[in-house]
Amino acid sequence: MENKHLFLITTANNETVDLTKAKEMRSNNLFPFGRHNYAIYRTPDNVYVKGTNSGNETHMLDTYEIIEEATALGYAHPYFREE
Repeated sequence: MENKHLFLITTANNETVDLTKAKEMRSNNLFPFGRHNYAIYRTPDNVYVKGTNSGNETHMLDTYEIIEEATALGYAHPYFREE
C-alpha cells in the first residue's frame, strides 16, 4: 500500500529524495504559479535540494536538483512574480 504522506521527489539527474521530514529553509510560493516559485530544502541527512518552477502554471514546483550547502545558504532566486 502506498504511503500518501511521503513527499518523494525525483531530481533532474533521476535521483529520488525523500523530503517528508526536510526543513524548508526558504521559498516563494506566491500564486499564480510560475518561474518565480522556488524552495530550498534541507533533509535530516543534510542533503540540500532546490525546487523550481519551469513556467508551469498548475504546479508550484516541477524541477528539483541536489545542491551544495553553500549554494543553498546563499541562494538568490533570479525570478520575481510579475504584477
